[in-house]
Amino acid sequence: MKTKAAVLWERNTPWVIEEIELDPPKAGEVLVKMVASGMCHSDEHIVTGDLAGVTPEPPVIGGHEGAGIVLEVGPGVYSVAPGDHVVFAFVPACGRCPSCSSGHSNLCDLNGISGYQISDGTSRHHAKGQDLRLAVGGLGTFSHHTVVNEASCVKINPEWPLDKACLLGCGVVTGWGSAVYAADVQPGDMVAVVGIGGIGASAVQGAKLAGASVVTAIDPIEFKREKAMDFGATHTASSIEEALGQLEAVTWNRGYDKVIMTMGVGSSEALGQAFWLGAKRSKIVVTNIHPTSEQSIAIPASLLTLLEKSLVGSIFGSGNPRHDIPKLMELYTRGQLDLDGMVTTTYPLEGINQGYADMYAGKNIRGVLIYEH
Repeated sequence: MKTKAAVLWERNTPWVIEEIELDPPKAGEVLVKMVASGMCHSDEHIVTGDLAGVTPEPPVIGGHEGAGIVLEVGPGVYSVAPGDHVVFAFVPACGRCPSCSSGHSNLCDLNGISGYQISDGTSRHHAKGQDLRLAVGGLGTFSHHTVVNEASCVKINPEWPLDKACLLGCGVVTGWGSAVYAADVQPGDMVAVVGIGGIGASAVQGAKLAGASVVTAIDPIEFKREKAMDFGATHTASSIEEALGQLEAVTWNRGYDKVIMTMGVGSSEALGQAFWLGAKRSKIVVTNIHPTSEQSIAIPASLLTLLEKSLVGSIFGSGNPRHDIPKLMELYTRGQLDLDGMVTTTYPLEGINQGYADMYAGKNIRGVLIYEH
């Protein structure tokens, strides 16, 4: 079939809307009509190339935070059927590998980097006589239609709004889980969240729901600090330096029990500074991705021992897509998780470059592409 998609042909160039040829799904695969896709910062790593060796090389269809309706399934697919509403988990979950079977499906072995179909390493998406790779997770949600592996599809209640549910494919579960699972925020904890985009705003909500007594949102953009207060933050700071200056007033000079790093792009300097925000026995969670060229960070290693601080990495919020995506949608329907406030602006597929310009300008918590067919 023919459909439209946003294609990156070369690094550091704009996304181009192209008519593409899409093959039917093969064994274990699903054809989905996309309804909405969040515009996550992670797709910009493909544009800049700062995660070379981790993200696929162009030409590539972007997008990994999407939701839609199943049109067709290939042989052997049993968990979804035509007509089902699905959210894509940007990390597939096969349910059989050592990580999945031990309760860590966010680290599933199927999470490869080739950008082609995870079932056989070939492409279903083509344009201008070339095979197209797919962005993070092998999904290609910047498209009116896409073919993905069944392991990436999470069936949801058809009454739930897909333009909000799409956020659970990456940003919301990642941020919320970074607070609730990776940081293990407990009632009464004092929490600092560094960077208030889609992931950081979700971490603020997760910390609040887990019972944190203090949640400080740190971001240089005033609009994002104001939105963080709407999501449950109790304090804000425009920089890590400012937050360090507030430690006595906000934390009785003890420091934060949990520090969650959710900047757009991690940096060794910022992480080194944020380490000092942590209290004794604090946990510093690194959720944002650092460039692969950055091979070290500067922290006083003695304090890992003397103050029992912990430095913890987290992918997909250390969550389980098949469990957490429906659970968080239920929290949304009960008014305990604000997804409406997360969506700042919506765009058609043709507005994708404007959406990312708005992200860089600090205008959006999350921009969302809405597809009209």
